[in-house]
Amino acid sequence: MALVTPLDPNHDEETKKLSDFYNETLGFCPNSVLTMQRRPAISKAFINLNKAVMANEGRVTSALKRMIAWVSSNSTGCRYCQAHAIRAAERYGAEQEQLDNIWEYRTHPAFNDAERAALDFSLAASMVPNAVDEDIKKRLYKHWNEGEIVEMLGVISLFGYLNRWNDSMGTNIEEGAVESGEQYLGKHGWNEGKHDGSQY
Repeated sequence: MALVTPLDPNHDEETKKLSDFYNETLGFCPNSVLTMQRRPAISKAFINLNKAVMANEGRVTSALKRMIAWVSSNSTGCRYCQAHAIRAAERYGAEQEQLDNIWEYRTHPAFNDAERAALDFSLAASMVPNAVDEDIKKRLYKHWNEGEIVEMLGVISLFGYLNRWNDSMGTNIEEGAVESGEQYLGKHGWNEGKHDGSQY
């Protein structure tokens, strides 16, 4: 059971609108957002940041942003966000071969050098202590402009917040996210972990 119980998606009109937005993007409203909704100013601020970070401004595609989110969440160990990110990557057009081989992005031919640079940036930026160095910078600038790098770091930072939130909350993972986690990540040992509802 989660540290704090999420609100019911039909709790009030504001929460229902929140649920409708996420039903379109993920197929369900995340329990993480329904927990934030206990203080609506937090959920509103989060959604506005989420929209800004995930907006398409250039060559950093919606699918790549979600794969960046997956690498970041994998680095921190947040199983809730790993499953959400891989599900969103699928829903936002990631190639099947990339979804099936996300763990091998550094060597698998489904990923190009620009994508590898972005995903390595995500890994390095998500580590504690931070591991972004001159080599990461050089590789990024070989393929991406400064605005695109800002977009990528926006995704990494957004998921840094979500990783802390969901692992601390022990947020119960939704059925749709479990399906995606098992389909794409299960062969490498993914499971619900503390997010299966039995924590606390």
